[in-house]
Amino acid sequence: MFDKILIANRGEIACRVIKTARKMGIKTVSVYSDADRNAVHTDMADEKVHIGGSASAQSYLVIERIVEACKRTGAQAVHPGYGFLSENKAFQIALAKEGIAFIGPDALAIQAMGDKIESKKLAAKAGVSTVPGYMGVIKDAEEAARIASEIGFPVMIKASAGGGGKGMRVAWSVEEAREGFVSATNEAKSSFGDDRVFIEKFIEQPRHIEIQILADGETYLYVNERECSIQRRNQKVVEEAPSPFLTPEVRKAMGEQAVALAKVVDYKSAGTIEFIVDAARNFYFLEMNTRLQVEHPVTEMITGLDLVEWMIRIAAGEKLTLRQEDIGIDGWAMECRIYAEDPYRNFLPSIGRLVQYAPPEEIEGQVRVDTGVENGGEISMYYDPMIAKLVTHGADRAEAIHRMRNALDAFLIRGVAHNIPFLASLLSRERFVEGRLTTNFIAEEYANGFNASDLPPEDPSILIAVAATVHQKGSDRNANITGQIRGHEKKLKHDWVVRLNGTNHLVNVRSIDGGHEVVLEHGPVNVYHDWKFGHSLFRCAIDGREVCVQIEREGVGYRLHHAGTQASALVLTPETAHYASLMLKKEPPDMSLYLLSPMPGLLVSLAVEEGHEVKAGETLAVIEAMKMENILKAQHDGVIAKVHSKPGDSLSVDQKILEFAP
Repeated sequence: MFDKILIANRGEIACRVIKTARKMGIKTVSVYSDADRNAVHTDMADEKVHIGGSASAQSYLVIERIVEACKRTGAQAVHPGYGFLSENKAFQIALAKEGIAFIGPDALAIQAMGDKIESKKLAAKAGVSTVPGYMGVIKDAEEAARIASEIGFPVMIKASAGGGGKGMRVAWSVEEAREGFVSATNEAKSSFGDDRVFIEKFIEQPRHIEIQILADGETYLYVNERECSIQRRNQKVVEEAPSPFLTPEVRKAMGEQAVALAKVVDYKSAGTIEFIVDAARNFYFLEMNTRLQVEHPVTEMITGLDLVEWMIRIAAGEKLTLRQEDIGIDGWAMECRIYAEDPYRNFLPSIGRLVQYAPPEEIEGQVRVDTGVENGGEISMYYDPMIAKLVTHGADRAEAIHRMRNALDAFLIRGVAHNIPFLASLLSRERFVEGRLTTNFIAEEYANGFNASDLPPEDPSILIAVAATVHQKGSDRNANITGQIRGHEKKLKHDWVVRLNGTNHLVNVRSIDGGHEVVLEHGPVNVYHDWKFGHSLFRCAIDGREVCVQIEREGVGYRLHHAGTQASALVLTPETAHYASLMLKKEPPDMSLYLLSPMPGLLVSLAVEEGHEVKAGETLAVIEAMKMENILKAQHDGVIAKVHSKPGDSLSVDQKILEFAP
């Protein structure tokens, strides 16, 4: 077994690998860029090595610097995590030349299966069912449009070296094929240093189901499946294991086919075979990921296996001690990816400092949090915006969902926008609860984008009762302090009006053993709690129901977060509430004549100038952030009156780019 390994990655996956290595008694080395100088993974390892600038092309993608870091620290092996160099054949070869083990498959398997084009060719030769498409390298946008037309729309344009939803576009027309080719190749080059793309038929209403495998070159196992159909822009959002769709017979058939494919390339390590499954449970090979998947924790939760540990053991020459019959399914696991993105602004990335960061408490066998950030940390514009992976486990799917919703309520993030409101909404959808999933789920359920009306229907009495309870507790404390100073007991006022998001609710509050009784319009509720001033989480039981509400002061009022909902609450005397309702509301300024930056990022290009007449749908500008290109288009016809920004500018949220003539 190795004495020391280097993790050629960052963030949560680096932290996750370090945890297993530590459990195995193996020392670890972390590598870090300028932007990650103070990152969690940097200090978590036994040793750390600086490898370059903030951009991944200057650090995490530079093979020579990582090899040099191994030599300098005496690391005998490298775990690549996912992304970056995890499926780079040249990296594995460079390590092998120096006698350093690669914790993953050999270069042959990486070359054959890590490249999407070559893997499809190999799968077709092996008799594996594949999606129709064009596997050759496409030279330009015109050729992409021609090929797409021949295959038949819709088509998927995908980066050959891609992963994680980067360099992928769905095209429904010739024009979208041209545009998608340009965007996909640019993203592919930026993310992977390889701008090759291919085109395949886009199967409508599909499920995305993948098979986890473990292999040592002699024994080949399929470790059940993961349902990964909940995706947005081809980026997985929620994953679960097992799939609510597969039968035991289909699971076995998919598993055996995955194993057969792995044997063709003499695969050794953990890997994943991805399939598209149609409504009739026919499955088609998509690709093989010759690395650890982001969503591997759900497989670990239902099998009890540590996939990272087995990767390390296999790389060290150990043999699998498991057999296929040893791989069972214990309960149900679900994973939500927590991203620094604003769901109310079309999920645009959010960067900045984590002013407050407190994940829910981990509970063995129930709640797991894989994260690589901490309170006060920075979400950088240079890398993927994932903050954490929240994983729950239950005896069945319903219990896993219930625990996930509770855990999301207790996940405290301030300072950057995040997607927890969207996740709370998604998990409450009837179609999701019933397991009727496809990769089009989000596009169909949120056809007009995500907004506050999509949040789960929640009884407002919960937030009203919590706000009234917190305010009464403060009133009681202030009255007691005043009474002690003046030497007499002050009579408390228990009648309040809770003004929740502009609507008044009359309540009466009194103290009871273990909490407060709150009399609402429809009757009394008992709020049992041990909340203390200054705590951000208000955990309570309301008439026997466990509830967690995030609470913070907002001027003289409160900001409450629960079930994805954010609400402003003022607790006033009835007289004050009457006068407050008469106050005039300030109208926001009219910004309809401006093109504003929807996110922080780099203005890559500007397609118009002052005096230019534009038509609805015409491209105005391209902004890049977190390695994703975003094309801004005109919403209506107009004339450009003024240009406020130029290509190369670093833009902040809502910064003016263009101004239209009135």
